[in-house]
Amino acid sequence: MAERVHPRDSPPTSGEHPPPNPALHSAEKPIPQPGTYVIQIPKDQVYRVPPPENARRYAHLSKRKSSRSTCCRCCCCFLITILSLLLAAAIASAVIYFVFKPQSPKYSIDNVAIKGFNLTSSSPLSPEFDVTVRAHNPNDKIGIYYEKGSSVEVYYEDLNLCNGALPAFYQPTNNVTLFRTAVKGSGIELTATALSSLSNDQKKGTVPFTLKLRAPVKIKLGSIKTWKFTVKVTCKITVDKLTPASKIVYKDCDYGVNLW
Repeated sequence: MAERVHPRDSPPTSGEHPPPNPALHSAEKPIPQPGTYVIQIPKDQVYRVPPPENARRYAHLSKRKSSRSTCCRCCCCFLITILSLLLAAAIASAVIYFVFKPQSPKYSIDNVAIKGFNLTSSSPLSPEFDVTVRAHNPNDKIGIYYEKGSSVEVYYEDLNLCNGALPAFYQPTNNVTLFRTAVKGSGIELTATALSSLSNDQKKGTVPFTLKLRAPVKIKLGSIKTWKFTVKVTCKITVDKLTPASKIVYKDCDYGVNLW
């Protein structure tokens, strides 16, 4: 008896597995846990050149960074140069101090002869002071050049009476020099108050004056000559009378230096 043949697309028998259900598969996928993830981007998607819409801004920021960097470098170089110069100056000053041991010169007024004061007349005065200045250079290795362009002024209170200048000369080491200079005034008109004050001071034998001396000098250090700077001397002097035979009854001198 012939057997029957069943086609392959016939319903499955109980021994065969049913086809997988897609809905069931998707429901069984694991849910990602919260946390930190590393996302890898392919190299061909990394922008090494800014997009066109940001190109102008990128160029502007790059220019600003370059300008700031250049400015910072210039400032650093300038500061380093200044510090180097200051250090070199400090070292040179220290060497000069320890090698030459500089000391300040000393100044005083030794004598004053006064002419031209006629306090009984109302006409303008033409006073004249012959002043003897004593300059002492106590240094063993430093000479002093007194240059042209000096000035000597004599004041009574705030009134300028006379003007003159010192002679130009060289003062060697360990030297005391006395130099005499004449300072003169012309057409000096005194107020009634100043005339009365001068008369009263002369009667008391104490006539005060202020002498201001300014002298450009150069220092000689061995064979080296420094730049020119200014010596300033201010002396308070009091004389007993306004005559050529006047005597100094009080004097006090203060001095300093303008290096530039």
